[in-house]
Amino acid sequence: MNTTKPVTTASLKRMKRDKAKIAMVTAYDYPSAKLAEEAGADLLLVGDSLGNVVLGYDSTIPVTLDDMVHHTKAVTRAAQRSLVVTDMPFLTYHGTIDRTLSGAARIMQEGLAKAVKLEGGAEILPAVTALTGAGVPVMGHLGFTPQSVHQFGGYFIQGKTSNKAQAMIEDAKRLEEAGAFALVLELVPEELASRITEQLDIPTIGIGAGRGCDGQVLVFHDLLGYGFDHPKKFVKTYTAIGEQIQQAIGNYVDDVKNQKFPAEEHAFHLDEDVLHHLYGGNLDT
Repeated sequence: MNTTKPVTTASLKRMKRDKAKIAMVTAYDYPSAKLAEEAGADLLLVGDSLGNVVLGYDSTIPVTLDDMVHHTKAVTRAAQRSLVVTDMPFLTYHGTIDRTLSGAARIMQEGLAKAVKLEGGAEILPAVTALTGAGVPVMGHLGFTPQSVHQFGGYFIQGKTSNKAQAMIEDAKRLEEAGAFALVLELVPEELASRITEQLDIPTIGIGAGRGCDGQVLVFHDLLGYGFDHPKKFVKTYTAIGEQIQQAIGNYVDDVKNQKFPAEEHAFHLDEDVLHHLYGGNLDT
């Protein structure tokens, strides 16, 4: 695939057909988006996980549409090639169709995202159908859906029984029929995720769903070891940048307290004539 051309929903389907793996990274601001795109990420997800990762909430539930639009604006300013997808937050697509369309319009018109992501299966099909019918690209999300964390009662692997596995397969097919261009599978057994991937023409993006998906997504902060001390089984941390940042800030604090910063090379000085005019050439005067 040409890495200089913008990624589109059509090129993602070609990647699935050509068995070219898809890399998606969450991004919540301009610098994270810029770095992820320059590193070659195909998609940038402005996830409502920003509630946990950036805003300090204990779940994604408090995240608002205003939050998502605000962060999407920052990400899309950096994205030239990567396809930007934004989560529609909690309860913005379960009410009236007008409210759903209005929320998606804000994300795309104000935030300039190229697509939205919705969590759920059969219960959200009317919303997906309405959005795709209105020309809004939709990415689905099955398995563990973080907006339903309180309903699940915690963070658990989904689809472990035959009935639940079959229901997830059917939901995946229905989302595709409703017009979804891709599907995130989160915390799903590898065998089930592979089965779903085989049965769909649209690409699947896994997170904690094993090796059989068409692509993978990781949270920017998780893959960099930035801000969290509790690694997840399904996450590969590629560096410990959080430790480096903490050490660097600690060194700065020590330098300030020990009067090592600022030093002479960090200071600015007056010209001699100005200095003489103000102080007679003596700053101590």
